[in-house]
Amino acid sequence: MVNFIEAQKPLLSRLMKMAGLRPIEVELEPGTTMHVWAPKHHVGKKGTTVSPLEPTAADAKKKKKEKKSPESRPNVVLIHGFASEGNVTWQFNFGVLVSRYNLYIPDLMFFGKSTTASADRSPDFQAECVAGALARLGVARCDVVGFSYGGMVAFKLAEARPELVRSLCVSGSVVAMTDAVNRETMERLGAGSSAELLMPDTLKGLKALLSVSMYKKMWFPDRFYKDYLKVMFTNRKERMELLQGLITSNMDAKIPVFQQKIMLLWGEEDKIFSIELAKKMKEQLGDNCFLYGIRKAGHLLHVERPCAYNRQLQRWFAYVNSTAAGDQAS
Repeated sequence: MVNFIEAQKPLLSRLMKMAGLRPIEVELEPGTTMHVWAPKHHVGKKGTTVSPLEPTAADAKKKKKEKKSPESRPNVVLIHGFASEGNVTWQFNFGVLVSRYNLYIPDLMFFGKSTTASADRSPDFQAECVAGALARLGVARCDVVGFSYGGMVAFKLAEARPELVRSLCVSGSVVAMTDAVNRETMERLGAGSSAELLMPDTLKGLKALLSVSMYKKMWFPDRFYKDYLKVMFTNRKERMELLQGLITSNMDAKIPVFQQKIMLLWGEEDKIFSIELAKKMKEQLGDNCFLYGIRKAGHLLHVERPCAYNRQLQRWFAYVNSTAAGDQAS
């Protein structure tokens, strides 16, 4: 019997290829490989990866003659959440960005085809892997978008690599998942642990996860849930270890001073990380942080209200680019 979720993947891959993206597997070190959807100019005719870390003088001369080559566009990195890999997470969003930006959509370790032999399960390690893959692909500066778990990785990436990350746009996430935040969230949602909530192994558990993730009450047949469980919750042992690696003690938790401009793009009805939590986070992050709430949207705001989400994302990038142009002019 056909698994409808699995059957969707080839169609989604074809749409991404039609949009100018190509799947690339970047070996970061022996035993660690990150799968990335990247602009097609990184891939040769035979599928080989091109990593122009050191552009030649001829390359620089050629770029001066080009009005707007793909390589000269701003770079945007989309980092997925915990319930699915990159292309599934951003399937309603990449299309409006790909014509104006160089899009990079990595699969974090133990999602999609990304694998590692390392025992490190921290978001810091995930951020290090994303930075390494971008470096191999010649990306020196980028704007990063992170959702949920991917938002935590994005914060770590911005903190560790301020020279790489120009700006951040984060949804449904926190800077650090402290003991207190984790305990309050699980108690409020009636879950025994983050693994119980985010790694369901039953139809009831998956239905509960989707229920708290969305503002709208959506009905799907049980067949959909069964197919989703089979396809999207692989590498269960490693992913549970990733969840354990997220928790930070209250004593160790500190809000970093970020150099980047930050947009908190939130679903006003988010039941997992509430808009009130986002408001507190904005105050903690300071004057370079902005907050915009999207009405009638929950945790999965980019799926529930993709048009509203995409519109605000484009406005954010326009602001970041205009600010950067103004800084260069002055």
